[in-house]
Amino acid sequence: MTDHAAHGDGESDKRVTYDLADRTARLGEAIIKFARSVRLDPITSPLVSQLVRAATSVGANYSEANDANSKKEFLYRISLCSREVRETKHWLRMLAIAYPIRKEQARVLWKESHELNLIFNAIYRKGKSKP
Repeated sequence: MTDHAAHGDGESDKRVTYDLADRTARLGEAIIKFARSVRLDPITSPLVSQLVRAATSVGANYSEANDANSKKEFLYRISLCSREVRETKHWLRMLAIAYPIRKEQARVLWKESHELNLIFNAIYRKGKSKP
């Protein structure tokens, strides 16, 4: 499944394809790199662990959604994508407080997570509304 967005350069006939499988994988990779940059201590260690688990699950669940055998299974997997990406946003927010030296990097990752959350919510709503 791909999403299309206008190029934004004034040429309305040109489209850019955003591959959600690649985008969710890139989020997981970026989170792993971010997590490696955080100094682990009794506060940050569990936060980093939860963040990595949630963020890397987004892409895995999206892959499962694409291989779903039914609409019901597809919607369930998309709902898991949405849930995991919301959780990713939460853990990024907590880490921004626990490790403020990486606050700006966490903010950038939070914004990408937020955009993905909006996309997954839209896919879910669209799928629920179709008979």
